[in-house]
Amino acid sequence: MVKINGKELDAAGMTVSQYLDGTNYDRRRIAIERNGQILPKAKYDQTVLEDGDSLEVVSFVGGG
Repeated sequence: MVKINGKELDAAGMTVSQYLDGTNYDRRRIAIERNGQILPKAKYDQTVLEDGDSLEVVSFVGGG
């Protein structure tokens, strides 16, 4: 199980990109922290989620 934004999900074995493909997140407007470290966007395709991982996905909202 992987904790994503505080929720336990069965996402172990998926890459970050595969997880994001099943969501409505706009990749241009998010940042991801994996186990306390910012994950560069260039590593989304190769980073495999493992049991016990903790992800925080933060969306940026513009305004004026």
